[in-house]
Amino acid sequence: MIVNKTPITEPTAEEDRLATQIVDGAFQVHQKLGPGLLESIYEKCFCYELSKRNLIIQQQVMVPIQYDELIINEGLRLDVLVENRIICELKAAEVTNPVWKAQLLSYMKLADKRLGFLINFNVKRIKDGIERFIL
Repeated sequence: MIVNKTPITEPTAEEDRLATQIVDGAFQVHQKLGPGLLESIYEKCFCYELSKRNLIIQQQVMVPIQYDELIINEGLRLDVLVENRIICELKAAEVTNPVWKAQLLSYMKLADKRLGFLINFNVKRIKDGIERFIL
């Protein structure tokens, strides 16, 4: 049996505040644009929406991966990093792929981030396209 040595803790008040802004930003973008566009359009609009809220965002952030002594600099690219704390992986797909969840969790672990969102904009109701993950 594998035992998780680090207990999952609840997000801090600041992380909750940022998470609320992220979800609200996704709602705003989806409300104005609806489903059916390219992921890159949603990413630009989502980042614009978050920047209007005075959040520090970074797009397409490269995160090196270390495996033993080997460092792979082009190993990982995060769609959006909010306030250097929360990873947002954005999708615009009709059919969800279960590997996206595993991918986000791996990104969170490798980038040493506790909180992440998987946001698929190609849904009828955006609440059905947002998933929150905590490590």
